Amino acid sequence: MDLFDSMRSQNRTSARPLAARMRPRTLDEYVGQDHFLGPGKLLRRMLLADRINSLIFYGPPGCGKTALAHVIAKHTKSRFKPLNAVSTGTKEVREILTEARQHLEDLGERTILFLDEIHRFNRAQQDVLLPDVEDGGVILIGATTQNPFFAINTPLLSRSQIFQFEPLTRDNIRTVITRALADKERGLGNTPVTLTDDALAFLVEACDGDARRALTALEIGVKSSLGEPGASATGGGGKPIVFDLQLAQDSIQRKVLEFDPTGDTHYDVASAFIKSLRGSDPDAALYWCARLLESGEDPRFVARRLVIFASEDIGNADPFAVVLANAAWDAVERVGMPECRINLGHAVCYLATCLKSNAAYMGIEAALKDVREGRTLPVPRHLRDGNHKAAKKEFGHVGYKYAHDYGDGWVDQEYVPTDAVYYEPTDRGHEAKIKARVEELRKRRGKGPAASGEEKPK
Repeated sequence: MDLFDSMRSQNRTSARPLAARMRPRTLDEYVGQDHFLGPGKLLRRMLLADRINSLIFYGPPGCGKTALAHVIAKHTKSRFKPLNAVSTGTKEVREILTEARQHLEDLGERTILFLDEIHRFNRAQQDVLLPDVEDGGVILIGATTQNPFFAINTPLLSRSQIFQFEPLTRDNIRTVITRALADKERGLGNTPVTLTDDALAFLVEACDGDARRALTALEIGVKSSLGEPGASATGGGGKPIVFDLQLAQDSIQRKVLEFDPTGDTHYDVASAFIKSLRGSDPDAALYWCARLLESGEDPRFVARRLVIFASEDIGNADPFAVVLANAAWDAVERVGMPECRINLGHAVCYLATCLKSNAAYMGIEAALKDVREGRTLPVPRHLRDGNHKAAKKEFGHVGYKYAHDYGDGWVDQEYVPTDAVYYEPTDRGHEAKIKARVEELRKRRGKGPAASGEEKPK
């Protein structure tokens, strides 16, 4: 390499963002994912034994998927061919696969094909990879933020090992930031920076487990301060840059929450929301509701879930719950965001603190099961429609007793030809009154546990 090549290389390096420059070069430099890369864990054992096969890396942005692919390539001394599925076509992939086979045959060196955003490839494009992945002509490392079991072909998954990445921990982010400040070759070590404790704590929290976001904020803060009077870029007698809380807050972009209405995160957060309501924890339910709204979820989705929840999990323990939930949905339609968040918060707090009963839900489910799987029951003659002319004369649709003609508005007659019990009310909230009434009527009718003196197990 001559002087000009060296200068060009240095210029390219200095132009790269701090997050790219600080990408780990070895396993020892890699931070995070200890659940599969820590001492004695699966991927580390595979690397140390040099038994790497095709891999799928699945996880949120900034957690080290690309960085680990580079580390693996260096550790295994393989050729490394990075591609992004967003900007790559089938033709380019075929050319790389052909080149990889040729290189393996001529020099005995395997090629790692790192395919970022692999979920962007359609089924046909993914199928192009299958033959070379299967015979080992290329080691595929695919990175995706989408659930691979939905986004990637099953044959390709069956030939790959899947590793799920987690957001980096607070300690991981703290390590990444302090390394970048100290590293004189690739980081900010040649620029005197005093990072205050509260600024570090803010960056660690606000980056949300995303190392790229933390390092980008650090770089923006430092670079934007270099032009201030007295600030020193090299430590040559000038004042060090004081990276305080205000600078940290100014440097980091507003948190962008992951939102994909068909992705795992959407369903996970929605599930946590409903389970927190069911668990009667208003604080947790409000948090998950806020997560949904802040990430861009349609507030009508939240309102619809509240209406379903009000009947499924509260039911007659508090009959007003479904009224309030429907009122909140109506407010969402009439008011819209951002104000309707208040109506949703109102409904969430009420529904979370209601007494709960799923008896009505379980009752309709049990009845549906009998309708679908059991013998179809005939409508008793006295309950059949008697309005048409032939009803009484030809079909004998007679004998119905009109309940209001009797003393307490109730009369004993058969309404369905089965002794099945579907609704079993609880003794919680308003449903306790309903339970007493149901048990009284069943006893008078000679039906159910109340009639036989049996007590329902608790």
